[in-house]
Amino acid sequence: MRFSLATGLRESNVTRLEWSQVDMQRKVAWIHPDQAKAEKAIGIPLNVEAMHAIQMQIGIHECYVFSFKGRAVLKAGTNAWKKALGRAGIPAFRWHDLRHTWASWHVQAGTPLNVLQELGGWSDFSMVLRYAHLAPEHLAEYANNISVSAHFTHIKSGDIKKAVAMHR
Repeated sequence: MRFSLATGLRESNVTRLEWSQVDMQRKVAWIHPDQAKAEKAIGIPLNVEAMHAIQMQIGIHECYVFSFKGRAVLKAGTNAWKKALGRAGIPAFRWHDLRHTWASWHVQAGTPLNVLQELGGWSDFSMVLRYAHLAPEHLAEYANNISVSAHFTHIKSGDIKKAVAMHR
């Protein structure tokens, strides 16, 4: 879960991540085109949280980064996940919601949408636009591009309603 929140990777990319896809020195992981939804390779920069999650797995499984009792984890949103959600008092939360949380956190922290698109491996920009409303601050510099008072300098305060009606 922590690795998904740190990288935004889809469930299958996390559960099937192999050690051969991780470069600890460069702090990156690679999702091969045949493993990516958009069928294009994705380079994933690994932040401090992601690196910590990976380091905790060193030596546990020869091939897969994430395993359980010596076997590859093929699905993360299992009954164990549902039981953990129940214990935490979190209703109706899918594993994929971790990806949405990751994207929302990025936008709220100021990550530009085009950068988020690359980080998340989305081929269609419209998928990224669903997060745009979370950070309207980037629009603030444009809000002052117009001045209502500048357009109504010739109008007396009592005539504003007429002026607004004329400009409709």
